[in-house]
Amino acid sequence: MARKDPKDLTVEEKLKTLYQLQTTLSQIDEKRALRGELPLEVEDLENEVEGLSVRLERINQEIEDLTKAVSQRTADIEEAKASVERYNKQLNEVKNNREYDTLTKEIEFQTLEIELCQKKIREAQQRIEDREADRGRVNEQIDNRERDLEDKRSELDEIMQETREEEEILKAKAKDLELKIETRLLQSFKRIRKNARNGLGIVYVQRDACGGCFNKIPPQRQLDVKIHKKIIVCEHCGRILIDPELAGVKLETATEKPKRKRASRAKKTEE
Repeated sequence: MARKDPKDLTVEEKLKTLYQLQTTLSQIDEKRALRGELPLEVEDLENEVEGLSVRLERINQEIEDLTKAVSQRTADIEEAKASVERYNKQLNEVKNNREYDTLTKEIEFQTLEIELCQKKIREAQQRIEDREADRGRVNEQIDNRERDLEDKRSELDEIMQETREEEEILKAKAKDLELKIETRLLQSFKRIRKNARNGLGIVYVQRDACGGCFNKIPPQRQLDVKIHKKIIVCEHCGRILIDPELAGVKLETATEKPKRKRASRAKKTEE
């Protein structure tokens, strides 16, 4: 049997299909609600682990750079010591004061260079110790967060496994229902549903009020909803309104309480 063009559907058929879609989507929402905040918690932990890993990489790089600097300073010290030794030997062979002064200044300069390099090495080594302590703390944080992440993922996977099959069936049903609804009406419904706090885009009238925002609906508007001649929306929240009978919902009818008889005052009679 060929599928009926959504544009050819009566208002009554459109409303019934929309309500079926709403019911199906609400069931999907309920399945997702079972997961609670777990997906967000997993995402937050993943981001935190990633951030800590980047921080750890920076620390490792800094330690590597500092270690290279220490090696370079150590090599500079050895070179300066060799220069001092060479200049000291040359002092024994000087022929005039000018050469002596020049060599003395060179020895003094190389000695200061050695002292400076030693100072830089001490500073770098202290910095390496500090960063290694930071690395230990970050590694510990990563281990803790990864354990938390593994627990949360296991919990989420367990819930997902329980609901995945049912959710896929509901998604397929929703997709099939969407094909039966006119594009413009479907887009309006999705927009209303997205903006609604409880995810309801179409609601039935109950107790003379909108089933979404619970504001009173004027009698004439209620009548328009009942006769299914056009799509009626709540003037307060914008949700599409449907007659409970058309939605297949049986509302509890309020039973009238028997009126209490006013106790009449007994007339006082004189005997």
